[in-house]
Amino acid sequence: MKVKIGIIGCGLMGREVASALSRWFVLEDHPCHPELVAVCDPVASRRDWFRRVPTVRLFAADHHELLNSSEIDVVYVAVPHNLHEKIYLDVLNSGKDLFAEKPFGVDLRAAKNISSDATRLKRFVRCSSEFPFLPGGQRAFEIARGGGLGRLLEVRAGFLHSSDLDPNKPANWKRRNETCGEIGVMGDLGMHVVHIPFRLGWKPKTVYAQLQKFYPQRPGGAGGNVICDTWDNATLHTGVDVDGHEIPMRLEMKRLAPGETNTWFVEILGTEGGVKYSTKEPKTLWTFKRDREQCWLRTDLGFNGPFTTITGGIFEPGFPDCFLQMWASFLAERCGKLGGRFGCVTPDEATMSHQLFESALKSQIEKNAIQINWA
Repeated sequence: MKVKIGIIGCGLMGREVASALSRWFVLEDHPCHPELVAVCDPVASRRDWFRRVPTVRLFAADHHELLNSSEIDVVYVAVPHNLHEKIYLDVLNSGKDLFAEKPFGVDLRAAKNISSDATRLKRFVRCSSEFPFLPGGQRAFEIARGGGLGRLLEVRAGFLHSSDLDPNKPANWKRRNETCGEIGVMGDLGMHVVHIPFRLGWKPKTVYAQLQKFYPQRPGGAGGNVICDTWDNATLHTGVDVDGHEIPMRLEMKRLAPGETNTWFVEILGTEGGVKYSTKEPKTLWTFKRDREQCWLRTDLGFNGPFTTITGGIFEPGFPDCFLQMWASFLAERCGKLGGRFGCVTPDEATMSHQLFESALKSQIEKNAIQINWA
């Protein structure tokens, strides 16, 4: 099945989409054949980068021009969070399917509106979260889903950056509530963190949040300093019911984490076993087994994603590979061919993340644990 793709937002992630689609031939027997045909960005230099992609025929400055094209089936949108609701709804009302960037709206109200319209208009919509598609993330998910860990004791998951440790790093739209949203770093990194827990059915009953702001000002693009009012670090202490027992689940999202360039991790511990994986050791999966002697077993992972590729299993995967796997999952599910493979974030899961993060904001204000009443 041929699927024609349009991109709104020609920045870093838009270019990654172009890269992934250009390497589609490395996938073995995928049911879809995507083709990037249109791009949109108000900045001409960003659009011009895509002129090196021979299949792109439409270069638009206004997203309405792209959406008016009858040639496009799916639109990927990567724009500042405050623009999500307007552009996502325009995509849905144009009759096209949507691959949305996180956090799926600037706040909970926006996420609910997007999800509601997706259902009403019967459009296929998913949200981006690529790191769980690494082999280590997939193995951790399958081990946890398999039920062999015994009674669960605790869960940890997180996504850590360190570049904001530099106070002279220029501010961008992610450092302002107006454009990033009051949830701050939770909206920027949180979808990656909750993707696997939510898919395993672990919905927090309570949350106690410790949110931190570090540098109230940063250098601005036009000289001088600009206000930075988003949350930089977030640690959420949550309680989750698993098989009738409440366990602690800690979720970490940090822009100021010393020594962490771009680290995504998940750790799940039970009475009979455990599993942990971190992109800090991208080839390594750790599994725990309780026997007469307790031990952690280190497994050296190869190149084994949900969708088979031409790449030999002895090689190491990286970010472009998990990004390609995510797109393979999105398009396979769209055409009903996902099978039992891991899927992209659903609108319901994206909306759940917003409800969790909104409760975290309330916890920070009240300095107390908040009961989450899932709507």
